[in-house]
Formats: sequence, C-alpha cells, structure tokens
Amino acid sequence: MFHNRALILSCFAAAMIHPQAVPQKAPAAAAQAGMAQGPRRACAELRGLTGYEFSVATAALVPASSSTPEYCRVTGQILPEVRFEVSLPTAWSGRFYMTGNGGYAGEPLDSPQRARQRETAMRRGLAFAITDTGHDAAAEPLATFAVHSQKLLDYAFRSLHVTAVTAKRVIEAYYGAAPKRSYFEGCSTGGRQALILAQRFPEDFDGIIAGAPVLNFTGTMVNYAACLQAMEANPIPYGKLVALASRIYQQCDGADGLADGLIEDPRRCDFRPARDLAHCPEGSDAPDCFTLGQISTLERIYGDLYSQGRRIFPGWPVGAEIAGADGRSGWDNWIVRRDGGQPIWALFAETFFRYMAFPQKDPEYSLAKFDLEKDPARLEWIHSVLDATDTDLARFRDRGGKLLMYFGWADPALNPRMGVEYYESVRERMGASTPEFFRLFMIPGMFHCGGGVGTSTFDLLDPLVEWVEKGVPPDRILATLVVQGKTVRTRPLCPYPQVARYNGNGSIDEAANFTCRMP
Repeated sequence: MFHNRALILSCFAAAMIHPQAVPQKAPAAAAQAGMAQGPRRACAELRGLTGYEFSVATAALVPASSSTPEYCRVTGQILPEVRFEVSLPTAWSGRFYMTGNGGYAGEPLDSPQRARQRETAMRRGLAFAITDTGHDAAAEPLATFAVHSQKLLDYAFRSLHVTAVTAKRVIEAYYGAAPKRSYFEGCSTGGRQALILAQRFPEDFDGIIAGAPVLNFTGTMVNYAACLQAMEANPIPYGKLVALASRIYQQCDGADGLADGLIEDPRRCDFRPARDLAHCPEGSDAPDCFTLGQISTLERIYGDLYSQGRRIFPGWPVGAEIAGADGRSGWDNWIVRRDGGQPIWALFAETFFRYMAFPQKDPEYSLAKFDLEKDPARLEWIHSVLDATDTDLARFRDRGGKLLMYFGWADPALNPRMGVEYYESVRERMGASTPEFFRLFMIPGMFHCGGGVGTSTFDLLDPLVEWVEKGVPPDRILATLVVQGKTVRTRPLCPYPQVARYNGNGSIDEAANFTCRMP
C-alpha cells in the first residue's frame, strides 16, 4: 500500500509542478527585456549572504550546455526548514520568476519536473526561484508534516513570502540591481499559492498566473469526503465510465451549437443521472446500465453540497469522465481506479482530516467518521490560514498588479466551478473594472492543469508580461491540442464570460475560424 501511495503521490506532484499548459520554448516577449544585464560579483561570493534569517548552503556556477545558458545556482534554507533555490542566468533580462508547488508540496529542489522549469527559465533569461514550503515529502509524506504548527503555516502561506523576499535579496546581491518586474506562476496547489500571494502579499509580484487553484482547499476536502462516503456505499465501477461519458457527451456536446467533442460550459448542460442514464433492472448490474445506488452516488458527485441547510460547495461539472489522448478517463486515479485501489481523492482527504483539519491530530482518522452536518463548522481555523478565498484584491490592484487565472472545465481533481464562482465574487466586490487587472480563462475539455480532450497547451507568461509591462490586456490566447507530439487542433481561449464561437466557415480545428464573444 505504501508503494502505491508513493507512486500516486509522485505522479500527482509531477502533474502539478509542471502543467502541460506551460510550453518548453522561450516565447519572444518573455525572452527579451531590452539590454541583458550581467552579474556584478562572483557566484561563489553569494555564500556570504548567510545570516540569521537564512543560510546559503551552495552557490555554484553552472556552465552552458546544449539546453541551458550559463547560470549561477544558489540553494539554501530559511528558518526553520524552508529550503529554496535561486538560479541566476549570466545574461539576465531583469525579471524575477517564481513557480509554485503541487499537492502537499515538499518536493525536492532537484526533481526532474523542477529541473525542466529551471531550464525553461534560464533560456528565457529569468532569475528563477522555488521552495519546498518547509518540509521534505519523502520524510513527511502527504500532510503528516502538519503536526508541526510552523510547518503548517509555512505550507499555507509563509514560505511563499519569505522565499520571494530572500530570492530578491540574492538577485540584487548578484546583479547589483533589484528585479524590474516579478512574476509568479503555479497550478493546483501552485494556483492556490498564486492567489495567496495576491491576497496576503500583494507587493511581492507584479504579475501572477493562478492555474486550477485549490483556492477553497477546506471545502474541496469536505466535498471529497462526502462524495467518497457515497462511493463507499455504492461504488462506480471503472468499467462503467465509458458508458457514462458516452451518454454525457451525447447529450451535452452540441449544447453550444457545435458538435466538436467538447462541452463548452457544463453548467449549460441539463444532465440528470436519474433521468438520463439507463437503469439496470432491479437486482441486476451490467456495464451499460446503472443501479439505483450508482445513480445516487453520481447525483452526490454532480449535486451541490449542503450542510445544515446551507450550500457549502458546488456540484462537480460533467465532462471529466471521457478518455483523454492517452486513452485514460479523466476520473482514472482521481475518483476511481481501475485496479480498485485508493484514489487520490481519498488519499488527500484522509491525510487532511488526520493532520490538518482539527486541533487534535488523529492518525487513525477514517473518512467514515466525517459528519457533514457537524464537522464543517469545526474547520474555521484551517479555512482562515489555508484557503485563498479572500475577494478583496484592492491592494494588489492599486499597486498595478495583474492576475490571470485559468481552469479546465473537465478538471477531475479540483472543481472548476470553484474558480468561476471566486472570479464572479471578486467581480461583484471589486466592480465592473475587475477585468482591468484580473481575468479568468476557462478551457473546455481540459483535465487538471493540462491534458484531456481540449486545447490544453498554451502560454500565459508572455501575455502577462505584455499586460504588466506594456498595458496590453489579453483578449484572446492561442491554445493547441497536441496528440503524440502533433498539433491536431487550435482554439482561442477567451476571457470569461466570453466563449469561442465558430464563425461558420472553415475547419473547426483552426483558431482563425473562431471569435471570442458573449454566450
């Protein structure tokens, strides 16, 4: 069981740390920032920055290779155990770029995914920083680190700020100048971190990209628990996902007027399991029908969640049931597993309630103990320190910050309605001018941080740089669907609530034939 958990966790972390949405090439705008600036001191001298707050463990010049230019790599630790890295290209663009974490964080600085991030940043001429948020996942897997209150706070928010501040000190010491502009990008947990930075530390970054943010972490875990209780009572067999996806897409694909294998906005699809799925005869079960118990479980997953008569979390949109380009359902591993093992929903919810949710930790806690009527009220403290639901972004807006958020409509890990409802709440609070500093892009058919059947490969860093530095807001972003290394479809991503509408002529696989407009 431990081996299986470690494998699932490593796959999850890989997906979160380096989402498919981030390209490996260095787009023109991000790669160019005028005259490149070089260092003003030797790389090894940065070891002398060690002081009470942080220690520089290593500072070594990495020679140029076929994949990266020459750079200085600095690693160290901020009190008490926040490990960090700052990598400094010899030809610096003047920009600082920091990326977020995945899952319960604790990733090693040398992981393959992070190495790819570092290489991409070096090719772009960006000073680059990362952190493990204050714990080592190999020694303290999942949320076990949260028995230490400081490590919990470091994971929740503190590590992000102190790493950004420390990185800027290292950058200024090396180049003799502070960054001209600072950018943060993350997906999933990294998306939550992105919003935390905009809400709690608005001075740290000029531009922020929040991908599929688990912004209501607490609510997500409550919803997992409620759905998993239903799954325990009446499981959805893996073999039935094909029939489920087929029925959903048959009913929902053309709701936007174009049958293209995508559900543009699942909220506009009137799918009801009890009404629309084939019922198995009483006392029987088969791959192409659903029992009353299975239908009840699906209604729990797709329905809004209530506690004491109050809606506390949105129901899951349809769409992730379908198989992606790799032939695997979006639900695979997240909600159900073909081998019958424990899905990621269960792993993450179980560890949350054991080590984070309540003041008294209970390593033996079972999700069967969760009480939907009583327990949500006990989660106010963890909600206040961990969740990124604050809709007051005035400080970030007023200092000129720009925020881009994106979510896949077919995300099986984090509920995309959570992102949409947050954006709508911010707009209600901040007013009609919200799109002048904060824009949301919804991607039909995209799974968690990438993949799926939608156009899930795109770059937001260049558009963000254009917005921050030139005042050009992103009105349309080109996205592609890549299958086995080949681009098979392009589409524009549109700022919510706009959607991409087919013009009526030409291939439906070419972005040029689509226009962003209101639905």
